[in-house]
Order: sequence, then C-alpha cells, then structure tokens
Amino acid sequence: MFGDLFEEDYPSVPYNQYGKGKKLKTKALEPPAPREFTNLSGIRNQGGTCYLNSLLQTLHFTPEFREALFSLGPEELGSLEDKDNPDAKVRIIPLQLQRLFAQLLLLDQEAASTADLTDSFGWTSNEEMRQHDVQELNRILFSALETSLVGTSGHDLINRLYHGTIVNQIVCKECKNVSEKQEDFLDLTVAVKNVSGLEEALWNMYVEEEVFDCDNLYHCGTCDRLVKAAKSAKLRKLPPFLTVSLLRFNFDFVKCERYKETSCYTFPLRINLKPFCEQSELDDMDYTYDLFSVIVHKGGCYGGHYHVYIKDVDRLGNWQFQEKKSKSDVNLKDRQNEGEIDDPLMILKAILLQEESNLIPVDQLGQKLLKKIGISWNKKYRKQHGPLRKFLELHSQLFLLSSDGSTVSLLKNCSLQAELSFQRNDPEVFKTLTSESPGLNDRTSCPHWFDINDSKVQPIQEKDIEQQFQGKESAYMLFYRKSQLQRPPEARANPRYRVPCHLLNEMDAANIELQRKRAEYDSTNNDFELHLHVGPHYHFFNGALHPVSQTESVWDLTFDKRKTLGDLRQSVFQLLDFWEGDMVLSIAKCLPAGLHVYQTLDGDDLTLCEMEIADEEDIFVWNGVEVGGIQIPTGSDCEPLLLNVLHLATRGEGEKCQQLTESPQVFPSNAEVGSVFTALAIPVGAIFLSSTECTNEGWTAIPQEDWRKTFREQGLTNGSLVLIQDSSNSNNSLLTKEGEWITTVNETNWIQVKNLCQSESEEEHVKIPATANTVVFDIRIKAIKELKLMKELAENSCLRPIDRDGKLLCPVPDNCTLKEAELRMGSSLGLCPGKAPTSSQLFLFFAVGSDIQPGTEMEIIVEETITVRDCLKIMLEKSGLPGDTWHLRKMDWCYEAGEPLCEEKS
Repeated sequence: MFGDLFEEDYPSVPYNQYGKGKKLKTKALEPPAPREFTNLSGIRNQGGTCYLNSLLQTLHFTPEFREALFSLGPEELGSLEDKDNPDAKVRIIPLQLQRLFAQLLLLDQEAASTADLTDSFGWTSNEEMRQHDVQELNRILFSALETSLVGTSGHDLINRLYHGTIVNQIVCKECKNVSEKQEDFLDLTVAVKNVSGLEEALWNMYVEEEVFDCDNLYHCGTCDRLVKAAKSAKLRKLPPFLTVSLLRFNFDFVKCERYKETSCYTFPLRINLKPFCEQSELDDMDYTYDLFSVIVHKGGCYGGHYHVYIKDVDRLGNWQFQEKKSKSDVNLKDRQNEGEIDDPLMILKAILLQEESNLIPVDQLGQKLLKKIGISWNKKYRKQHGPLRKFLELHSQLFLLSSDGSTVSLLKNCSLQAELSFQRNDPEVFKTLTSESPGLNDRTSCPHWFDINDSKVQPIQEKDIEQQFQGKESAYMLFYRKSQLQRPPEARANPRYRVPCHLLNEMDAANIELQRKRAEYDSTNNDFELHLHVGPHYHFFNGALHPVSQTESVWDLTFDKRKTLGDLRQSVFQLLDFWEGDMVLSIAKCLPAGLHVYQTLDGDDLTLCEMEIADEEDIFVWNGVEVGGIQIPTGSDCEPLLLNVLHLATRGEGEKCQQLTESPQVFPSNAEVGSVFTALAIPVGAIFLSSTECTNEGWTAIPQEDWRKTFREQGLTNGSLVLIQDSSNSNNSLLTKEGEWITTVNETNWIQVKNLCQSESEEEHVKIPATANTVVFDIRIKAIKELKLMKELAENSCLRPIDRDGKLLCPVPDNCTLKEAELRMGSSLGLCPGKAPTSSQLFLFFAVGSDIQPGTEMEIIVEETITVRDCLKIMLEKSGLPGDTWHLRKMDWCYEAGEPLCEEKS
C-alpha cells in the first residue's frame, strides 16, 4: 500500500527535491498554543495522518525504544544541517524521529508537527491527505528504520525490542519424527471473527493441534508414505514488546464486499503467554505482559479515524480520574462560595508547591489561581488584599519576588513547612489543589492512561479501555510490554531523562523563542489604543465639547485590555502629572457637533475587556461635573444633533424673495422640535422636513400638534434638512393649497411624458402640468392629445416610469394620483402600448438563461392567482421556447438568480 514511501537514500537526487509536489505550508501568525493541563503534547493531523500520529505516540511512550534511539549520536547518524550536502551521510528518518520525540517531551506546545518527518519519508501532499492502514505502516516504518540504521550501534534496535520467533511443527504419528519451520514475527496477527477475545485466539493458534487423517494425510519423509500427523505452532522467542494486530476487516464472499467486524472482542490488561510458548520451565513473570497502548479505529472499512489509548509508564503527564477531578473542583468551589477558602496565602502556596523549583511568572500565577478556584484574584481578593504583586511583596517571609517583579517562588526554608502545615490544616483542599502534580500526589498503584487524539490529550480511567472491545469504534492494535521491564527512578516524571544534550539545548532555545512569540502576539492582540480627551483643555459651547488646543487636549495611550479600570486610572494619573482632585473617566464620542460624553466608567475591579471598551475608544478625563464652570449634559438622550436649517431670506427692507439661507444648528436630540423658533429667534410659523439631504427633493410639513415631540422621535439625524417658515412669509409659502405637499424650491409642477408608442408624432415628449393629487389617467389623456396621437391609444396605452438608466418600470394604474404612485414632480414617464395591470394583476419581468444582463428582460401581465406552472407556460410561449425542463427563479435587483420556485402548484 505504501510502496516506496520510506525510501531514504537516493544518491542521484538531492534531499531538497524530496518535497517536490508538496502542498504549501503557510506560516500561521499565531504561535502554537502551550500544553494543556495534562502537560503532554499531541501531534497535529496533516489531513489524513491520524494513523501515523497514533503509532508515533505509541513509540514515543515506549521509553526503551525512545532512549535507544536517543543513544545514537551525530557521529553515527550525521546532522540535519548537512542533509543537503551530497558528500555527507545523513540518516534523516532516525534524526527526524529523535527531534520529534524531543519536541513531544520538552517543547511547550499543544501539538507537535510531523511535517519534517513525513518530508524525510519523501511523502507528498497526496500521502499526507490519504489515510492508510496503521498495521501495515507499523511493519514498513520498522523496516525503513532497520535499513536506515545499518552500520550503526542501533542496527539491531528493532530486532532487539520487537522481533519474536514462532516455530511450526508437524509430528508424525507413526515414527514420531518432528518436522519444524521457524519464522520471525514483528507482530502477531490474530482473528476476530467468531472469537470471543485475545486469549481464545491465541489458544486456537498456539495450543490447538490440526490433525491430518482420513482423506487428509501427511507425507512423512522418514516413513516415505502418507501417515497420520499433528500440526501445531508455538511461541519460541518472546520479544520485550509484543504487538498484536486484530483482523477487524474481512471480506464477505456472498455480498462480494469488505466489512468491519464489530463484535465483542476482549483483551486483558495483563496476559500470561506461558501456555502458548514452546519453553515453559521459566518463572511466570518471564511470560507476563502488561498492556500499555491500544490503537482505536472509529468508522468502517473504507474510512474512519484513529486515536490511541496510552499508558504513561514514566508518569510524564498530569493525570487524575475525571470524576474525582470534577468532584474536587466542585467541592473546592462550593467551599469557596461558603467562605471556607478565603485565605489567599493557602491557595498561592498550594499552586507554587506544584511548580518545578517552586518558580512561576506572576502573570501565570494569577491564571493558575483562576483555573483552580474559578474566580480571578481581582474579583475575589483585590478589594481586601490589593493587587497580586503587592500582596506577594507584603508577604516576603513566604514569597520571593525577582528583582524585576516578573517571577515569584516560595522561600526554600518555608516550602516544606508550608506543605506540611497546609496538609495538616486542610488535607482535602491540599489534595485537590495538588492533584495535578505527580511529585506531590503520586498514586503508584493506579496506572495513568491518556486518550491521545491527534492534537488533543485527555486523561482516562483504565476501565474506559473496555469500551473499545466492540462497536464501530473499537481496538485495532494492541501493544504489550514485559512486566519485568522496570524503569529507573530518575526517569520518573523527568522528560529530560537521557535526551541528548544537543536536543536539550535546541528545545530550550525553542521554548524561549516560543515564549517571546507568545508575548509579542499577546501584546499585539491585547494592546489597544485609547484617545484621552483631557477636560481642562476643552470648553463647552454650541451644545458640545470643543478642544482649546489640539496638541494638548487629546493624548493617545496604548494599554492592555486585560488590565483593570483601576490600572487605567493609575496610568492616566501618571501620564497627567499636573492633575489635581478627583478623576472621572467617561466614554465619549466625536460627533459632527463636537465631543459628547456618554456613560461614566465604574468598577475598578473590572478589566477593560469585561467592560467591553473597544479599540480606538474616546475617553473623556474630567471631574464628572463641569468643564470650565459649565455643567455638562451626558448620556445618549441628550446627544447633540447637527441640523442644516433653511429659511427664506429677504434682500432688503420689506422685499420678499425665494432665496434660501442655510445654517448649521446644534440641538439636543431630546429637545422639542418647536424649540427651533426660539433658537433662531424668529416668529412661530411652519416647520418642514426633507426626506433626503438634497434641497431639490420634496418636503413634508410637521403638524403643529407634533412640535412637542423630540427631534429623535421625529427621526432626525445628523445632517438632516429642516425648513423653517415664519408666519410673515405666508404669501411666499411653498405649500400647495392642500397644505400637505410642496414641490421643490424651484417650484417644478409638471410631469414629462415621452412617446414610446409605434405611432409617429411631431413631438417626442411633452410636459404636462400636474400637482401631487393629479390622477394618472388625466395625465395620460392630455399627453395623447398634445402628442397628437390616435384616439385609439386612449383605450390601449399606459404610463410607465423611466428610471435614471432609461429602463421602463412597471406601468402605473390609471386610478392612482401622483402622490399615491410615489411619483415626484419632474419625473419622466413613457407612454407605452398596452393596458396597465388592474389591482388583481401582476406585471412581471422575466429573462431566459443563467447569465442575465440588464435590458434582456421580457414582460407579461398575469393574474395574482395564477400558479407557478401556468405562469411558466405563458413565459415559454412568449419566448418561443420548447420543452418541459425549464423552471423559474426569482431575480434580485442586481440580476442574480435565487433558489428555484419548486412549489409549482402555488
């Protein structure tokens, strides 16, 4: 299946060509996430490499294999720095495996990458995205490693750890001659179908005898004739590590298809292989194996997903029962809520006791406290004990802060005393708080199992393995280790054990670089800009705040949004060293009218992120009452509006004219509309609003009973146009006699009608005088007369609006007024043949095809009650299209078709 995916030595092809055809790997801006609470690293899936990840994690958690690989130095394997040198002998696969294992042990990231390793295999993006069989991968990877290690001290690494021997024997019943054949195995492949479990499968393979008799006799070489005989197999040599492959996938010869065997198949956590071995005179412990890895396959025979259950032999990870952990966390939070854990000293000491050398950055200490008790320092302790760093400084008899205040540790002479007193005072809380530390809470009798699923690592209980006995998600490969294999005490919870110095240095440098990148990324993503508007450098006039000096009134401040409002206030105090008295910080906003103050920021314990303060926020710094002796209105209710006010002007004494004067005016949004007369100091008259910002559009009068409504209630916004007419200008009123409609300021009072009928006319278009209440029928008849067209058109024509692009819109019903048809004075209408639709009819545009362009539409008039199917028939008849495979889609304004109209009977 894999072909030559693991070919390593190509004398004529340089290594830099191995990756030819690989997919581009874009560098992520965000640095890799740190390890989670298990303190173990997963492996990122490259698209279809879950089977590879599961096998690599099994090898990584085989300490004897890992350390044997680490024992091979650069003098034997070469160096990755020389991989492009054709004269250097570089054994790339074992070097990349070494590097990957070092990353899994020491690099502080949630998941390691196998990109460099698969590159060393010569894999392309096709192999990385295609899933293979993990059992076959296991054999081929070991074969590639053996080939790569030829000529080194590790040439027998695979043979020493994984190779075993099986002997097949045939015993003649006549002469007792024994014919035997020995074969090596890398893994034992056992049947699953019609077998209850691993022990039964091994019994069938290595205890049960196959008898040759009757029609199935055996030819004995010694007797030189067909005789009765018995065939059997035994395990002759057992390896330190036993790999068992389960034949989950079978072929159904009746259905001619593959299938996955999902029946129950048990396997023990500890197995004694003595009954299956040729030699049985040794002690039972020489035949006893412990399960330490289960590769699980989820899915069917044509695809699925692999993950692995692994026993942490060296106790490298933080593990505990999930139920107990959950119960402990709940108990701790319940006790905290009840006021039983109010002493921050006890909590902080417990956290520091878990750390190696009892040393931790102060920022991480706060995060770990939040994780432990479910509430931050600021919310729980700050009010009573002050900031965390200050609290640590005040308790210097227990805590030792670094010179720059960035890290903290427990004083050595009181670390042990703190631990003992803590256990004595509250052993249950101590057990809960230190449950993640193998050094403090070490339960040797309970094995530590983890479920490693690509990038994610979760602790599980040993009994969870039973869930993988059967089903679509079930065990696929089993890995056992001899029970006699003991790990040295110095390897316990020590990920640096026997890692080569050059890899230790590389990982230490990589961790420092990761910390730098995370700090840089953290700063980039958590720092934001605030614009501080300093109150003493502002003055209040015309309804808003305005700066006295641009250079001194606004200060830009870069600040961490994870800090609290109290921290911000302190920073502003330090920045504005001239400030005296109380300081109030308020959210402000720059409006067209000027700066306006909204709500005051409250709650010094809250972070800026919790207060939802945004980047580029404007903050007004003042005393909270007045600016320059003037009391400042605040809040969204009195937000100032900048309105453009127009009114009729006079050219001279007593001379009236239609010239408009426009002036910007600021009003509070909660002020009454009638206050404009007071503000402009003109007699009470009439108020008109424009629906747009253009002065050549229509106006609407505000009834006098609505003058007590506010500007906001009337829907006015910044830039709205307001026309004021005082009572002395009644003769020059822009209103019609009806009092509800005015034309434009230029007093346009006509509609233009274009001749779009086939009949010839001396005139192409005419202007028909009209008002807002003129009926469309009257305009049409007048247009026919003035265009000198045939009288027959009076019964078979209609008026259609023409938009700015020259497109004809839907016909306007004859019985509508211009106002009802929403037609403005000066609009252009087309006189077209055909009647306008009635109130029970629809006028539809339609076009044929998927690439619809403006101007290609056709038109029909149908009844509102017509079905989609009948409407489609009419459209097909009009367009002359045959067939019954057409369907309708609704088009939007930009000629894009939507979903098909499927309900044909609707």
